[in-house]
Amino acid sequence: MRILIVTDAWKPQVNGVVRTLTETSRELTQFGHQVDMITPLEFKTLPCPTYPDIRLSILPYRQVARRIAELAPHAIHIATEGPLGLAARRYCLRHKLAFTTAYHTRFPEYIAARTRLPLSISYAWMRHFHNAGAATMVPTQSIADDLRARGFTKVVLWSRGVDTNLFTPGERDRLDESTAPRFVYIGRVAVEKNIEAFLKLDLPGSKWVVGDGPLMARLQREYPEVHFAGVFPQNELARFYRAADVFVFPSLTDTFGLVLLEAMACGTPVAAYPVAGPLDVVGDSGAGVLADDLRQACLDAMNIDRSHVRRVAEGFSWAAAARQFEQHLHPNPPERIAILKPQAG
Repeated sequence: MRILIVTDAWKPQVNGVVRTLTETSRELTQFGHQVDMITPLEFKTLPCPTYPDIRLSILPYRQVARRIAELAPHAIHIATEGPLGLAARRYCLRHKLAFTTAYHTRFPEYIAARTRLPLSISYAWMRHFHNAGAATMVPTQSIADDLRARGFTKVVLWSRGVDTNLFTPGERDRLDESTAPRFVYIGRVAVEKNIEAFLKLDLPGSKWVVGDGPLMARLQREYPEVHFAGVFPQNELARFYRAADVFVFPSLTDTFGLVLLEAMACGTPVAAYPVAGPLDVVGDSGAGVLADDLRQACLDAMNIDRSHVRRVAEGFSWAAAARQFEQHLHPNPPERIAILKPQAG
């Protein structure tokens, strides 16, 4: 089957959406499918306001339409709600093509954190975007329940996985001369990640932040005692996870949190709030501590058996997640695909 994935989030961005789509595409190819991508790398872009690392494609419709017609995919998946996603959605609706969407990110909450736009407005727009598709794939049951309560009508589960060969227990690096125990956060340094809830905690040892984002400069000034390591490629993150005594995940708005699985695969216990994401990934597995008192969760998590944490992570695989994705696709009939014509210009 020819599968087309359209995404506004793509390399060189380093985030959960990009990682999920990369791993899913790789697994689908191994299953024998042909996977094509439409990404911002093919378009003129401008930086997203308040988040310049994200590039928004400029007036992409004609090029997106031409690419879809040329590829004549059996199944179309729109991964994001940005300019490329909107263009692909418009094309599919115009040509009566079935497509699926994904709800990777709580954009209404993120927009509200930056602009104070009421959630009701953002969710109304998101509902309009996603309900036009044949299915909306979401990563966890709690997110599915929330979206259904908000009027999303075609919600299905598409879980996530972890590379247990890349993220694995091993020798625990010291991370220079910083004091043990080490509490580590890995991810975007942005307001929606609620990082300051972690940085403000009175904890023994040292705190580490691995990543970059709009808040980096301010947090470095205000928390000089924290070790800000910057951005590292995925294949170098395992040493930070292993070096951590506890992986701290202060976010209140993530839909899943792939970093939770990566930390757990390295044997590192998690401390987080009891919210969607941590509740679905960690839950009552014993691989971490979820509590409204994040400081106490950090302290209690240090007592968890790291070998048990690893065993919990081994229950997640990208192959199983990709099979879910595959099953939720809605292929178009051959006669519908056959009539697609590349547009001139």
